[in-house]
Amino acid sequence: MVNYIDATFDEVANSVFTLYKDNPIIKAFGISPVVADPSVLTPAQSHDGKWHLFCHALLGIYSFVSDDGINWQKDQRVVPCAMRPDCKYIDGVYYMYYERTESLAKKAVSFLTGKKWFSEIYLTTSTDLKTWSEPKLIIGNTRPYMSDDRGVSISNPFLAGEKGNYRLYFSAGLTFIKDCGFSEPTYISYAESDNLESGFTPIETPIIAPDKDSKYLNLCSGCIKVYKLNDCYIALQNGIYRDGNKSHSTIMLLKSTDGIHFDFVKVFLTPTVTEGKHKNWMKQYVYACNLVKHDGELRLYFNARNVSDNIRGREHIGVLCGERASQ
Repeated sequence: MVNYIDATFDEVANSVFTLYKDNPIIKAFGISPVVADPSVLTPAQSHDGKWHLFCHALLGIYSFVSDDGINWQKDQRVVPCAMRPDCKYIDGVYYMYYERTESLAKKAVSFLTGKKWFSEIYLTTSTDLKTWSEPKLIIGNTRPYMSDDRGVSISNPFLAGEKGNYRLYFSAGLTFIKDCGFSEPTYISYAESDNLESGFTPIETPIIAPDKDSKYLNLCSGCIKVYKLNDCYIALQNGIYRDGNKSHSTIMLLKSTDGIHFDFVKVFLTPTVTEGKHKNWMKQYVYACNLVKHDGELRLYFNARNVSDNIRGREHIGVLCGERASQ
């Protein structure tokens, strides 16, 4: 089963998670002010027994490799004009779903001329993490909630389910965040198919929408990552919200019996100021994440942003390590 974690709800909810002392573990590199949206495969989920991480920077999606899941080496750029990857290893094949965007040049022209954003979900596959297939469209603009006066946005794919019954969660729509100067996803929805490479049909109405009465969801929905545990489903969602004059993002833990209807459980990770050289790196936002379990240890990989300002803002990737609470 895709996204199955051998744990109970109580184990995840009651584990004590601690920020790794030398966070961030992957810092923004090159000309990019951001490195974001980590998708992580443990040694048991890869063909070579190594850790693999995929994330996006300004020029596309990049792969990283590690022996311990902490110290990472940049491998290659997997695909340009792309962001927010989700990579799964299934029956000897790597399936990477991602948000395909316009080229950097086209995005610059669009920004200067006032044209609208346009992105859809694509898939590329590989058997060795070196050679990747020609990308193919998986989810296009077929529902009203995917577009508005800011453009078309279908983003943050995340695959779950099992053979013959796959579910691809995704974000859709755009909400402009004034103090950031850019937009974040408005809704969360999903599509289902019996085939990993085609046939995903989005539902007609999103399962999560902004809620002005919610402390952590009063601006927009961000993204969601859904996991099957031994006794239920859980989700980790980073809602975007306003608190005073500033926007923030916090990762929430949700619970479900069917992977569709979710209830808020608690805040899982919130913006904070840490000690050391990079004390402000997660000061205002904690964003997209990926929960894994390896050798009995739960780890949450995530990206964070220091400040909303477009010029000073930087995004890096960190990790939260969990220990089961003593009985």
